[in-house]
Amino acid sequence: MNKSLMSLTDAAAERVKHLMSTRTDPATGLRIGVRTGGCSGMAYSMDFTVEKEPLDEVVEANGVTLFVDSKALMFLIGTEMDYVEDKLQSGFVFNNPNEKGRCGCGESFHV
Repeated sequence: MNKSLMSLTDAAAERVKHLMSTRTDPATGLRIGVRTGGCSGMAYSMDFTVEKEPLDEVVEANGVTLFVDSKALMFLIGTEMDYVEDKLQSGFVFNNPNEKGRCGCGESFHV
């Protein structure tokens, strides 16, 4: 268990739990990673998963298990995952202290 790697707000944990409860396929957690893409170069990725990959770091917070992809570790240290809803949109937001910039739409970042 590695709580310093990433954290989840209560809102994010509740949303992940809700999404997992509505799935027809079983999942034990959420795999978090970083992929190349977007106008700033990198984008966060999230997928439900059943098991830990050999090099994943495991973070257990607020009743949710995150499997952090080993290739994304250096980009995600200290990141807080939140879930935000307002009148116009809803979604997961990553508050990442390693980001040096973000694109205008907020979908990608660079370090």
